[in-house]
Amino acid sequence: MKLGRLGAWYSTDKLGGAAQIKEFVGTVERLGYDCLWYPESRGYESFAVAGFMLSHTSKLKIGSSIASIYARDAFTSRRGMITLNQLYGDRFILGLGVSHAPMVEGIRGHVYEKPIPAMRAYLNGIRKGEADADSFPLALAALRPLMLKLSAELTQGALPYNTTPKHTAEAAKLLGPNKWCAIEQKVTLETDPVKARALGRNELSRYMVLDNYRNAWLGMGFSEADLANGGSDSFIDQMVLWGTADQVRAGLRAHFAAGATHVAIQPVHADGDIAARDHILTTLADT
Repeated sequence: MKLGRLGAWYSTDKLGGAAQIKEFVGTVERLGYDCLWYPESRGYESFAVAGFMLSHTSKLKIGSSIASIYARDAFTSRRGMITLNQLYGDRFILGLGVSHAPMVEGIRGHVYEKPIPAMRAYLNGIRKGEADADSFPLALAALRPLMLKLSAELTQGALPYNTTPKHTAEAAKLLGPNKWCAIEQKVTLETDPVKARALGRNELSRYMVLDNYRNAWLGMGFSEADLANGGSDSFIDQMVLWGTADQVRAGLRAHFAAGATHVAIQPVHADGDIAARDHILTTLADT
């Protein structure tokens, strides 16, 4: 499977039901985005909602970003990935991740294992006995070097999230040639710095309490002070690009210049402001 240059990233849990999901995926497809990425959290089950979105599109790829390895066993993930691609014209990408301890233990009731051994064992389970495993449309949510290297070894590439162009350059180097380096980037077309940063802090608040992200950000060179009190202005400005369309495009293109093979735009907007969401995606579709 080839992955195009530009994608969209959006949580299906923000969409109120079947009609809103159908309308949204139609908009993303009409705007020409190659792939729509979505997470798995507390709402829609990943494979079920993927099937619904695929059934209401004809060209748009749908990528789980991420499906938790603690939500289903490796055999089920493999059969789900193969089934969706057989039924919907090879348009489903299975993005996998180790999730976070509060989700795995507090909500799902599993034991959160060491990420690298757990993911390696899971991928080996997906690939077991499959002659064409090297061509499976698999990718990993990866930020730190060992998970990036595992992405390159056993999948099509990586799906870094909450990152910077500097990290993109490092990730692309670790992944090597011919691998996906598919970056997520949050954006808002708000030119008022106070309003833009307030939107950014609200969007990032759920991630600021998760150790996996905090450790990754510290590894990228941010300080504990940058991560305190909702995030420093500098931190927020790098996590959520804001400003005019041209300013935001420049920030997105910095990822491509750093080695990204795909950039997924995540629109950041006030809760329920569908018009702002669609305006962002429409305006930036030519990036």
